[in-house]
This record gives sequence, structure tokens and C-alpha cells, in this order.
Amino acid sequence: MKKLTNRLTLLATLFAFAFGFQSCEQKQKEETKEVEKEIIVESEKPEYFLLRPEIEKAYGYSHAVKIGNDIKISGAVSMDNEGNPTAVGDIEQQMKNCYSDLEKILKHFGCTFDDVIKEDIFTTDMAQMLEKSAYRAEIYKNGFPTGSWLEVKGLALPEFMVEIELEVHKSE
Repeated sequence: MKKLTNRLTLLATLFAFAFGFQSCEQKQKEETKEVEKEIIVESEKPEYFLLRPEIEKAYGYSHAVKIGNDIKISGAVSMDNEGNPTAVGDIEQQMKNCYSDLEKILKHFGCTFDDVIKEDIFTTDMAQMLEKSAYRAEIYKNGFPTGSWLEVKGLALPEFMVEIELEVHKSE
């Protein structure tokens, strides 16, 4: 009888130890998941950037939004800081003005055109755009991003001939 009691006591002790160990392990896993969740949530919090705040607020958009390592940049057009079209009738200069604004946004996020993974170009005159597109080789020195070129009937203002939007992936 004493042997049976000792065995039962031993089994009960082993069971209590195993249960306690498992409970500690489970608690540690839950704490780890909570920390991972906090890290993920913080890195996915959107960061908004306004290049021309008054104009962007008036039209109801943000020029760029960064979430984690990804940045979406709204279409850039050739305009001055008051929202007036510039380089009217000159698609090549409008394109250069677009890339100048896009470069300012990229720099704000610590990026360059090398970080661009997608570029969509909207133009009201595809024939002229194709003629002047060689300028892009000065922008994308290490390879071109993916993207689409679309000829459209019109852009936000009739003077705009080209609009360029980007998607960026910032490596850590």
C-alpha cells in the first residue's frame, strides 16, 4: 500500500510539474505573439505625405501614403505650388516636372527611383509621349519598373498632358 501511495504521489508530482511547465510555455508563446502583433501593427500604420498641402486638401487626396515598406504615390502633374499648370504644350518638360516632384516625395521617404517597382503613365498624346520617353533612361539608371502607359481623353486640367504615379518598395 505504501508503494502504491508513493507511486501515486510521484505520478501526481510529475503531472503537476508537466502541467506547470506547459502552462509557462503557453504563457511565453502568448506574450511573444502579443509583441509580434504590436510590431506588425506599428509598421502598418499609414504615414501620409502632402507635397502641396493646400492643393491636396482642396482636391481631397494625399500625394503619398507609406504602409510598412510600401509607398503609393499619387499621380504627379506639371504644376506650380499654387496648382497652376506649367510647361503648357510641352510634354517633355511636363514629364521632367513630374519626375522632379516625384523625386521630392521619394527623398522624403529616404528612397530613390531605384526603389520604384511600378510606374503608371497617363497621357493625352501617346505619340508625343513615345517620342519623348527616352528621358526616362536618365531617371531609371538601374532598370525600369513595371507599369502601364495609357492614353486618356483628359486629365484633371486640360493643360496637363502627362500624369505619372508610382509604387515603391523600400528595402530595410
